[in-house]
Amino acid sequence: MSLPITTFYPWQEERASEWLSQRERFAHAWLLHGVPGIGKTQFARAAAASLLCTQPVQSRACGHCDACLWCQHGNHPDLRVIRPESVAQEEDGTASESKQAPSKEIRVEQLRQLHTWFNTATHRGGYRVAVLYPAESLNQISANALLKVLEEPPASTIFLLVADAPDRLLPTIVSRCRRLVLPRPDTAVALDWLKGQVDGDAQDWLSAAGGGPVAALALSQQQRTPYPEWLGTLWKALAARNAEDAMVVMDELEKLGAAQWIPILQRSGLDMQLVQHGQPVCYYPGLQGVYEQLVPRAQPVMLAQLLKWLNEQSRWAQHPLNAKLFVQHLLDRLMQCFS
Repeated sequence: MSLPITTFYPWQEERASEWLSQRERFAHAWLLHGVPGIGKTQFARAAAASLLCTQPVQSRACGHCDACLWCQHGNHPDLRVIRPESVAQEEDGTASESKQAPSKEIRVEQLRQLHTWFNTATHRGGYRVAVLYPAESLNQISANALLKVLEEPPASTIFLLVADAPDRLLPTIVSRCRRLVLPRPDTAVALDWLKGQVDGDAQDWLSAAGGGPVAALALSQQQRTPYPEWLGTLWKALAARNAEDAMVVMDELEKLGAAQWIPILQRSGLDMQLVQHGQPVCYYPGLQGVYEQLVPRAQPVMLAQLLKWLNEQSRWAQHPLNAKLFVQHLLDRLMQCFS
């Protein structure tokens, strides 16, 4: 369900009203953070619309005034959204005419373009709001450029930075922002919102997304089951000691890219550790049966070593690797773990 830019998700409304009611004493920069998939970007954009609204209702955007309509159509003169080109294309459903792959980083040029905006009078003497996400996509040069702006903030300007992992940002940037933690929604609230929007058990989709309802909905639109088909095929192949089927999955992972499959294997491995200790699985309940076949064959220390290795590799997942050798090494480790 796509929300208007001026609207908060149900689990955000109380938090938003409480926070925005203090706008007279607002800091010039806020770092909005929380677990992935809970709607932090929507919160930031709806907050920006609320700050720019000329007829706010309970401190939130009315959704009907000229300012709200401008925000909705992306042409408010006092609003700037700073995001990587790849994110912009995905969100806007556009494609680049360039032959080069869209940048996954916020580039320094995007920040330098704001200087003219800073020197322009605000519309009707109100706020000027810059929304930047994901803040982790700032590279070293653009992060330093943002830091200079935050050290001497322009008048009437509010920065809203969105991040999953604040510890990956420059400490000097974090220190110049007030932090607003956005909590994971209550499970009952999340499930109530998800029901009717996903096929199958809403709880399974929510679990697969780590408790983030927005991520759960997106996941349900990308694949048929809460876990990717290759994951079920891989564990079933290992349970049956079928090396041929396992190799077919490795070929698929080679094309998929490590950044996509490493987090899924990490979650599934944590599920197996829970099964080892007699606890219910956290992420993929639909795989409980095959976990119970595999776990007796895995020594706890071997499974722990596999997860440690996956965690180490996650740091390099975005970097070019020899994909064929990488997945072959993965298969070797899996065969050793579940021999």
